[in-house]
Amino acid sequence: MQFSPNPNSQISPNPQPYRVVVAVGGGIAAYKVCEVVSTLFKSGVEVKVILTNSAQKFVTPLTFSTLSRNSAYTDENFWQSSQPRPLHIELGEWADIILIAPLTANTLGKLVHGIADNLLTNTILASRCPVLLAPAMNTDMWEQASVQRNWELLLTDTRYHSTGISSGLLACDRVGQGRMTEPSEIVTHIQSLFHTKGDRALTGKRILISAGGTREFLDPVRFIGNPSTGKMGLALAQAAQHRGGNVTLVHAPINSNIPHNIKSIHCTTAEEMRQAMIEELWNQDVIIMSAAVADVKPRNYSKEKLAKKELPETLPLAPVPDILAALASRKQTHQQLIGFAAQTGDIITPAMEKLQRKNLDAIVANPIDQPDSGFGYDYNQAVILDKQGNRFDIPHCSKLQMAHQIFDFVLKSGAL
Repeated sequence: MQFSPNPNSQISPNPQPYRVVVAVGGGIAAYKVCEVVSTLFKSGVEVKVILTNSAQKFVTPLTFSTLSRNSAYTDENFWQSSQPRPLHIELGEWADIILIAPLTANTLGKLVHGIADNLLTNTILASRCPVLLAPAMNTDMWEQASVQRNWELLLTDTRYHSTGISSGLLACDRVGQGRMTEPSEIVTHIQSLFHTKGDRALTGKRILISAGGTREFLDPVRFIGNPSTGKMGLALAQAAQHRGGNVTLVHAPINSNIPHNIKSIHCTTAEEMRQAMIEELWNQDVIIMSAAVADVKPRNYSKEKLAKKELPETLPLAPVPDILAALASRKQTHQQLIGFAAQTGDIITPAMEKLQRKNLDAIVANPIDQPDSGFGYDYNQAVILDKQGNRFDIPHCSKLQMAHQIFDFVLKSGAL
């Protein structure tokens, strides 16, 4: 998912490139940061890299300067007096966002106590921009009471944002918590911070999102479905989580990995999705039905694969449950229910009819017959309509940008 607008987009590119300082700590996960730097550069972001002395034992400054097309700074540069202004001041004022990856227990402890004894920690204290933390360390180190205490205390400072920490096989052969979040998730979180500037207006809010295309099977290998890949629903889940929301994603089969810090519930059919959405509905604040739910299913299902000669020439069909109607009939007055309407041609008239017929608070109408938009693409465009008669147009942009604009609309409406 790229941040920079598509060249054919109606959105004007940011007049000045976004600027990110990537501060690399001393851990084996430092090699993954190479992908972060490369991806950011390719998307038009200007990147400068700081390496601690320990980080240089894993990846060289030359590697990062090559990937970023910029200087990579070390403590050796920090103590030189050739700069017209102190380096940490220059870097701190220059950055729109600072990423610390991997964040080690050592650097974590310094940040909590305001200790500045190297270029990385001095730059943090000399800056005011959001700081994204991607911790990585041995499981026993991470679970130490002192480390957990430092971690919880640091996150009380609203400047700091967390990618969370993953579980799996570590470099020490331990299986458990301690893995750094994958580069793609880190980059997506940075993209969100470009939009929000660190605002977490959804903190304490519970967001329920559906995603993907449901499948209605004729036999174990054949089904009625649609081209949805779930990218829009996943973008909505990531945007909400990055804004502080407590997110539950109910999804049909999708083609993307779901971030580890988002609760996910897998389903396949419309009936399975209906049951999951109703079970999760009761304590949610915002419900967004972005899934492409089937309208019909085969009336008869065969538990055994049908031979080609056994396939019916005409396929009897039966309706599937109307999930939006079921949610609308159960939602409480404080809850916001938002639907999606994927349309060709005139997208407004059928969306307005669906908004009123299903008693929604708002609907997102998006065209699926426009270039580089809709099913399967990384980009989208839409018109948001609400029951008060408001209209908000979202020009062609990445699905993550569109997700943030949808939440901007919800927040500005005063519903939360």
